[in-house]
Amino acid sequence: MDVDAHDKALLNRYLQLLQRWNKVFNLTAVRDAADMQSLHIADSISVAPFLRGKSCLDVGSGAGLPGIPLAILQPDRQFTLLDTNGKKTRFIQQAVLELGLPNVKVVQTRVESWQPAAPFEAIISRAFASLHDFVTFTGKHVAENGILYAMKGRYPDSELAELPAGWRVTAQHPLHVPGLDAERHLLEIQRD
Repeated sequence: MDVDAHDKALLNRYLQLLQRWNKVFNLTAVRDAADMQSLHIADSISVAPFLRGKSCLDVGSGAGLPGIPLAILQPDRQFTLLDTNGKKTRFIQQAVLELGLPNVKVVQTRVESWQPAAPFEAIISRAFASLHDFVTFTGKHVAENGILYAMKGRYPDSELAELPAGWRVTAQHPLHVPGLDAERHLLEIQRD
């Protein structure tokens, strides 16, 4: 994916913030900047061409992944980044402030007990939970024709058999992540 100079500069500033905060708050197990670039930034933006809808919920956002890189590349889309961990949501809030991202809202709570003001057209997760739990916990927050986007490593054959009734995979995308020699997939899940 082509990234313009302005967005590249913002992504680099985010990476620097992540490195600085990670030394104190242990936001991610990845410590090396080059590894963070491929495992976090490039992995997050690899899904950008597939994302649809004006509103997107990033569930289990952790240190703001994939939400912050996607919000940088897609300023016209509204992102809500949700996580239960206070130190991680404080980091996300600080990053949003320093990067000047008016299209990002941060929420600290459990997704299963949360009551958003309106459903989301897109809900994405990156290593949040099994497909069954992802659909069970977030399905009630997706709009009528909305899409759940599950970012996975290896293709999750065993998890697909456990999708809750009334849901199905409507598209699957093998992802190529520069600098990452590992399988990555994006699954789109919708109501039947």
